[in-house]
Amino acid sequence: MFYSAGLPFHLARNPHFRGAFSYATNHLLSGYLPHGYNMLRTTLLQREKTNIKRLLIPIRDGWRTKGVSIVSDGWSDSQRRPLINFMAISEGRPMFLKSVDCSGETKDKYFIANLIKEVINEVRHEKVIQMIADNAPNYKAVGQIIESQFSTIVWTPCVVHTLNLALKNICAAKNVENNQLVYKECSWISDIASEVIIIMLKRFKLIKGGLQAMVISDKWANYREDDVVKARRVKDLVLNDLWWDKIDYIFTFTTPIYDTTPIYDMIRACDIDAPCLHLVYDMWDEMIVKVKATIYKHEGLQPTEPSDFSSFYDVVYNILIDRWNKNNTPLHYLAHSLNPRVP
Repeated sequence: MFYSAGLPFHLARNPHFRGAFSYATNHLLSGYLPHGYNMLRTTLLQREKTNIKRLLIPIRDGWRTKGVSIVSDGWSDSQRRPLINFMAISEGRPMFLKSVDCSGETKDKYFIANLIKEVINEVRHEKVIQMIADNAPNYKAVGQIIESQFSTIVWTPCVVHTLNLALKNICAAKNVENNQLVYKECSWISDIASEVIIIMLKRFKLIKGGLQAMVISDKWANYREDDVVKARRVKDLVLNDLWWDKIDYIFTFTTPIYDTTPIYDMIRACDIDAPCLHLVYDMWDEMIVKVKATIYKHEGLQPTEPSDFSSFYDVVYNILIDRWNKNNTPLHYLAHSLNPRVP
């Protein structure tokens, strides 16, 4: 009960908790006493840990023949402590390795590289095929350190995270020819991750009528809690048909509301447990072609016409290619060449 429900060990000291068990034992199982605090945090905990390790033995044994990928990602817990989590994945069977509290530490390339080297050595480097991590600048430097010390390990930036960053850059760059993007103008969500912004915009569409009724009410006119200027700006945007048209335009190549949703489809295709590395090369090319067709159609241009040029597509294309160049490795080419579907 303590381990599955996540109950704190000091609950065993609670007199009401002990009284409940005493009542139950007196009426049903006379003489029974619940486990004490010390036993829960020592003997029984070690026994449960040993049991879990035993259950994980078949997964670990498969690493010798199948190889294993180490996945790392940053996180923050409920107490806002910065954590770096490590997981091992082989044949779609993920296994949590450990979580490191980085409070008070400078997460530079040397610190992160040392953490990763410890994990690789714990797993045994001859079993590790690749290391999957963030594609931030410091992680790129970490990748160079790891590949120099472990020549058999391939450093692979996370494709999904890369596309999310590209998506954010695309949206932020939508100020071509003074055509500002919707959430670039909305200061209250400008610093949120790109995928969350898209979800918020979808929600805006669903409650469009309610938003417009809210901003034209007398209560909104008397808004003074945060910023009067921002409140006025929000009202102007919510009542602006052009603003809503821009949201619709964003959805045409980022979300599944429309038939043509190349960037969203690419993210969903990569964000699965099944192997997909051998498909990334073709999917990326198809995504760029679909993005171009969508943007050109919106602007009334022909993708095959040399004289037709879209400045917005040019920005989007450069962002996508830049992201591809940052995470593209020879492993993608090898997986692509071994794909039997490729002629």
